[in-house]
Amino acid sequence: MAYKIGNTIFLGKRIEIISSAGIVGKKEGDGPFGSHFDEINDDAYLGKNTYEEAESFLQTKAVNKALEKINLTPEDIDVISCGDLLNQCIGSSFGIKEFNIPAIGVYGACSTMALALITSALFIESGAAKKAISVTSSHFCAAERQYRFPLPYGSIRPLTSQWTVTGAGAAVLSENNGDNPYIKSATVGIITDMGIKDQNNMGAAMAPAAAETIYRFFKDTGTSPADYDKIYTGDLGFTGSELLLELLEEKGIDIKEKHADCGKMIYDKERQDVHSGGSGCGCSASMFCSYIMKMMKEDKLKNILFCPTGALLSPTSVLQKREIPGIAHLINIVK
Repeated sequence: MAYKIGNTIFLGKRIEIISSAGIVGKKEGDGPFGSHFDEINDDAYLGKNTYEEAESFLQTKAVNKALEKINLTPEDIDVISCGDLLNQCIGSSFGIKEFNIPAIGVYGACSTMALALITSALFIESGAAKKAISVTSSHFCAAERQYRFPLPYGSIRPLTSQWTVTGAGAAVLSENNGDNPYIKSATVGIITDMGIKDQNNMGAAMAPAAAETIYRFFKDTGTSPADYDKIYTGDLGFTGSELLLELLEEKGIDIKEKHADCGKMIYDKERQDVHSGGSGCGCSASMFCSYIMKMMKEDKLKNILFCPTGALLSPTSVLQKREIPGIAHLINIVK
């Protein structure tokens, strides 16, 4: 039976990630980890009429690929946890509707993949599901015109800005299915607001939330960075990652040797002109469901922390000059 210490939930069942798939666009495929993704799409529209339809199709593809790998069908899945960055999560609702799986829409901005995994794991832990899927996505073009400017406008991006990843990640969870990585515990983050208002500096808005969640996890578990092979954050990028290290040092925690950020990893900063790195629900999701899971299944990683971060802004809050709260959810995955 699951139990809780502080903000951290310890699962009583061995809930494994039995399959996963990462689907991305051309720019992501051209990055340093391109060979690890399950599929790379050169067409930003993915053969659809709009960028929003294309994002939905990314989720469809990711779910299908994850199921195909283990010879399962949608009928074998009891619940799907899904989310994205588009208004009212339309990327997910249109992307997964054809599967006819009971759906739970979740939203944590770019931290949504961790939230979806936690939701799926707790459904299985409670006995309400035997198998579940978690899937999230983002699309550069769809996100730009929702949150910033129309693409033809050609606005100048400041150096602190990040590039929204065109991609999706899907993971299939099941209890006691074999020798797969499994979720040991999870820390649900709290909303942290440091008064940042610059929508082009989301790393600064999210870093305090990541520092708070990681600090609480170490406090709840009585562990330290030395106990883990790697500590992955979601999409702090270069600016936010540097700030995270500083904030944790102030709390007496040094993660420099263990830390890696999906937003720093997914693109080649020197060659691809993404300024402060990658962002979006599809950033950590595609990296986690491809490269990171491959490293765990190959026993190159055995004990990791996965802590995606989210900037809780909307087009409305930006226009109203509101601050940007942040949140981060953390999962401990072991092999």
